[in-house]
Amino acid sequence: MNGAVMSVLPLAADLPAPELDAFGQDPWWVILLKAVLIFVILVLLTLFNIWFERRVVARMQHRVGPNVHGPFGLLQSLADGVKLALKEDIVPKAADKVVFLLAPVIAVVPAFVTWAVIPLGPTVNFFGHQTPLQLTDMPVAVLFMLAIASIGIYGIVLGGWSSGSTYSLLGGLRSSAQMISYEVAMGLALVAVFLYAGSMSTSEIVAAQDRLWFGLILLPSFVIYMISMVGETNRAPFDLPEAEGELVGGFHTEYSSLKFALFFLAEYINLATVSAIATTLFLGGWAAPWGIEHVWEGANSGYWPLLWFFGKVFIFIFLFVWLRGSLPRMRYDQFMALGWKVLIPVSLAWIVAVATIRVISLEGNIDRTYLVAAIAVLLVLTIGLMFVGEKKAEEAPVEASEEPHDAFAGGFPVPPMPAGGAVRGAAAPLTFAHSSGGRTTVTAAAEENHE
Repeated sequence: MNGAVMSVLPLAADLPAPELDAFGQDPWWVILLKAVLIFVILVLLTLFNIWFERRVVARMQHRVGPNVHGPFGLLQSLADGVKLALKEDIVPKAADKVVFLLAPVIAVVPAFVTWAVIPLGPTVNFFGHQTPLQLTDMPVAVLFMLAIASIGIYGIVLGGWSSGSTYSLLGGLRSSAQMISYEVAMGLALVAVFLYAGSMSTSEIVAAQDRLWFGLILLPSFVIYMISMVGETNRAPFDLPEAEGELVGGFHTEYSSLKFALFFLAEYINLATVSAIATTLFLGGWAAPWGIEHVWEGANSGYWPLLWFFGKVFIFIFLFVWLRGSLPRMRYDQFMALGWKVLIPVSLAWIVAVATIRVISLEGNIDRTYLVAAIAVLLVLTIGLMFVGEKKAEEAPVEASEEPHDAFAGGFPVPPMPAGGAVRGAAAPLTFAHSSGGRTTVTAAAEENHE
């Protein structure tokens, strides 16, 4: 079945089979130049993405957006970077200064390192030397990307903890719980890619999509990855670690000047990184879209694949911006329930289905019609169980204590929990007495009822 579909809908021409032995053979100056070019591209891409996000959101909200600094406001991001560099650098008294200074560096370095194993194109003539448009590759390159991405969490957690601020600490804890939860779903979404490609090398995974992109073959994995990458990057509507209505500014509340700029840089580079990973693993990487290679034979050779690769990356970046301008922020418990109760169980069921299909495809002893029907029923049941409502136990109202409350009884910077545990639901209405004898009741929704 898959073979018939792949022969009818080829999305890319036959790509050259990569050889891992070709990596690590470049002269030192080629490796150094590649690393410098990747760094420069990512910095320029960050400046462009900030401008692009502002312009797109402004257009969605019927505003003008940046339009003063440079043509179309293109230099606005550069002006913001200079402004941050010239701002006063403040370190709180209660901060752990060493960790406070190292946290932004720990957050931003993994964002750059991940791009070392992302293929940007085929083998090209690089200043007279034949080399792949990729810094390096390895048999477990995708696991390397996941491992490096998980290190960035330490920068955020340590930044929130070392600030000596309650809101920063809570923002760091939120971010760590969020990123760890959604990394589980993201990793499970990639397992199906490993099973289908038969490799964890990024260049080999791109070559395995020479007939049909994995985003179509493994559509559930693609959807789960796209949801997980939004949660992984702390972007709206999943930007709960930086919820200004609850946590002031989140884990970087106490940061300023260049240290804040590093956190900002890490966020936007991670935005491009998860987009590049999605492009590599699900959209054929640097391969030209369907039909182009049949009209133009050189579409997948030379430096032209850079155009296809970054074109696909910008599609994902536009998706991030579109979500930010369209959807409201989720509640934290809803967001965590989505990750643990929906994405992870569906991912596990889908992995079982993909593994079963691959085994049957290799052995061919069972009728695929009955197999696909059984897997479809399994997926429907799994998704249906996600929507079965849980009966909420009725909680007895807790009477507020009239005794004086010590805000620092639990130790600084974490305040103690309210009496009776965390408060759920809307806040209790407040009643104010007037000098005229009347009363005004204000609910959590700011509705006024005059008695």
